[in-house]
Amino acid sequence: MLEGERDKLLRMEEVLHNRVVGQEEAIKVVSDAVRRSRAGLSDPNRPAGSFLFLGPTGVGKTELCKSLAEFLSTASPA
Repeated sequence: MLEGERDKLLRMEEVLHNRVVGQEEAIKVVSDAVRRSRAGLSDPNRPAGSFLFLGPTGVGKTELCKSLAEFLSTASPA
């Protein structure tokens, strides 16, 4: 893992918390799963993560997905 990616993954929760309010546990679980996958601590033949978000309208399910996708798709700082 490159140092830039490592630093990016270490601040993942902070970045997600800036956009998603009140979902601390979900952000922690998702962040931990992504870090495990990117660090090579998971089976390379399996998906990096498969998440099912449940809850009433307006609690942040879609925003967490959008924020995670944006975070993972943006280039790491050089």
